[in-house]
Amino acid sequence: MFTESRRTLAVFVGIIVLALSAAWVVLPNNPGIHVHLGPISIDREIELRRGLDLQGGLQVLLEADLPPGESIDAGAMEATKAIIEQRINGLGVSEPLIQLSGSRRVIVELPGIEDPERAIETFGETGLLEFIDAGRTYLPAGTIVKTTELVGPGAPITPTETITATPVLSPTIPVTPAAVPRPEEPVYETIMTGRHLREATMGFGQLGLIEIRFELDGEGSAIFAEYTRSHVGQLMCIVLDKAVVSCATINEPIPDGAVRITREGGFPPEEAESIVIRLRYGALPIPLRIETNRTVGPTLGEDSLQKSLLAGAMGVSIVLLYMLLYYRLPGLLADVALIIYGIFVLALFKLIPVVLTLPGIAGFILSVGMAVDANILIFERMKEELRAGKPLRLAVEQGFSRAWPSIRDSNFATLITCAILFWFGSYFGASVVKGFALTLGVGVLISMFTAITVTRTFLRLIVELDVVKHHRWFGV
Repeated sequence: MFTESRRTLAVFVGIIVLALSAAWVVLPNNPGIHVHLGPISIDREIELRRGLDLQGGLQVLLEADLPPGESIDAGAMEATKAIIEQRINGLGVSEPLIQLSGSRRVIVELPGIEDPERAIETFGETGLLEFIDAGRTYLPAGTIVKTTELVGPGAPITPTETITATPVLSPTIPVTPAAVPRPEEPVYETIMTGRHLREATMGFGQLGLIEIRFELDGEGSAIFAEYTRSHVGQLMCIVLDKAVVSCATINEPIPDGAVRITREGGFPPEEAESIVIRLRYGALPIPLRIETNRTVGPTLGEDSLQKSLLAGAMGVSIVLLYMLLYYRLPGLLADVALIIYGIFVLALFKLIPVVLTLPGIAGFILSVGMAVDANILIFERMKEELRAGKPLRLAVEQGFSRAWPSIRDSNFATLITCAILFWFGSYFGASVVKGFALTLGVGVLISMFTAITVTRTFLRLIVELDVVKHHRWFGV
């Protein structure tokens, strides 16, 4: 008996410590986790992320920039969607929505985006990298050029207006449609394209200026080594989407395929990151243009959030009051466990992190009802044991043990449904369904813990302390 009492007390202390830790995580102005101990360095911001419907953001509809009658391969559109998703993940946007709409369009929704123009430039540019032979002609950064790189039936690529009017590569030299080279302007020879690119990263040069570094594969290294060996003293320009990024004089052969792009004064961090993301994740198989582009304001989302929180607070308050009046002391303990449950779930939402949308909030509120349902099953079984004349300690233990199969089976069935919904949302790009399934699944798992462990520990502690003896305090 003494051992059981110590174990119950230890579990109770553990629950309190977990609850206090979760409450710290849930704090609105949580400072985050910042640990720097020797080689260990952890910097983690802890915040509750909200989706596009709650905090606003950017919504873009992209359409294939091809003639209306030209057929588009479904696999190419899937590849385009996947590359856009990779680029957006590189931006660090939380819970983006990227899905196909018909056979020619891609819908992109980015919640909480702060720089729409940069985001569009990053995920929408085609990302065609070329190394061109400029001979003795220096081409300023941002210059639009014609090259010998071919597309489709063999026609030279001509610069077309993509989703932005000014390329991201030229913050100082604006480019308008009038800057498109005329037919009599020279066509520069493409030495090599970005298909030989193995890796692209940002780095710092000797003066601490930001530069872009490339690693080429074996074939690319051989092509590059041969070209630089025979063109020492001449200019080679690096071109992205027909806009010159940088031109440099070849001072010596480069045999190892390690290339550095530098610019006078260095690259701005945002621009360098945008270029690296586009190059790292490859070129889009299909050129895209913006069909619609709108910024979604948070006003409607804030109003919906406030109403949802009000409805949730009212519902939870009624449930807490019902449990207290009907089940008395066990109901009071269940109310405390339910509050701990809410703290645990919100803490997990911030730590995972889960991006909350209105459907996600609905899933969370639904899981609250399921958490109460588990307690009701336990308490009803416990009351049956008390009515049968069994002692309080035995009634508590048998109430939990006999209610557990029903709780287990019902919650597992819900978790299987959540898994199916989550797969459906992931496969078909329905982030609304995915968010609902995730919040409901997390809530159900935590509800099983609070109903079986937290409430049970509280009741055991009451029994061990022997402070309540009359059965009417247990609803009988």
